[in-house]
Amino acid sequence: MSGTLSAATRAALAQAVSVLVNTAGGVACGDTFAIDLALEPGADLVLTTTAAEKIYRSDGPVSRIANTLTLGEGAGLAWLPQETIVFDRARVRRRFEADLAAGSALIAVEIVAFGRAAGGERIADGLFADSWRIRRGGRLAYADDVLLEGPISDHLARPAIGGGARACATILDVSPGAEARLEEARTRLAEAASPGTTAAASAWNGHLAVRALGDAVGPLRGLVARFLAGYRGLPMPRVWQS
Repeated sequence: MSGTLSAATRAALAQAVSVLVNTAGGVACGDTFAIDLALEPGADLVLTTTAAEKIYRSDGPVSRIANTLTLGEGAGLAWLPQETIVFDRARVRRRFEADLAAGSALIAVEIVAFGRAAGGERIADGLFADSWRIRRGGRLAYADDVLLEGPISDHLARPAIGGGARACATILDVSPGAEARLEEARTRLAEAASPGTTAAASAWNGHLAVRALGDAVGPLRGLVARFLAGYRGLPMPRVWQS
């Protein structure tokens, strides 16, 4: 039976996959969630989630999500959670921190939808703050901060911010050789594109970053999944296909 499987499928089946479950059903009103993940040298893991994370409206308190990763020498992590949906009047601050050994490899994706497009929901008021800090060998390699506050949908309508987008995505590859894959990444983005989405890639300081926008989260999610499947040479986790 195994002889009928492709090399990519066999590799995917051999890779450990961890699926996170939010038993609270969502994040709201000052909730705090924290993930602290450490991979020993040589470990190889895919981490994903069962479904979209939901950030519900708050009557004032700010919810906080903290993800802290540590990768030992030669370890590899594909951080592939499904999308986060931010509801009107949600208030959340997220932090993503990773400490990588010099020879470790991290591919991370985050997709955020602002409002439920099917219901025409807009974010008339809210707070979304997202902070990324990634260190390699103890030195800062990547830093990024996003702050959207107040009428978020109106902010995203501005050409210099979102051009009317309702969803955004970041894909980051901090792996040995990532910077040299820029042209490949741009080619794969062009192949993965669909109507209502736009994306671009850049590379510097030893890593590669992709930014993408979508009129709705569905087409954007599809672009991300197609790009990652080609770029990693492996299928997306099965929960992404349900």
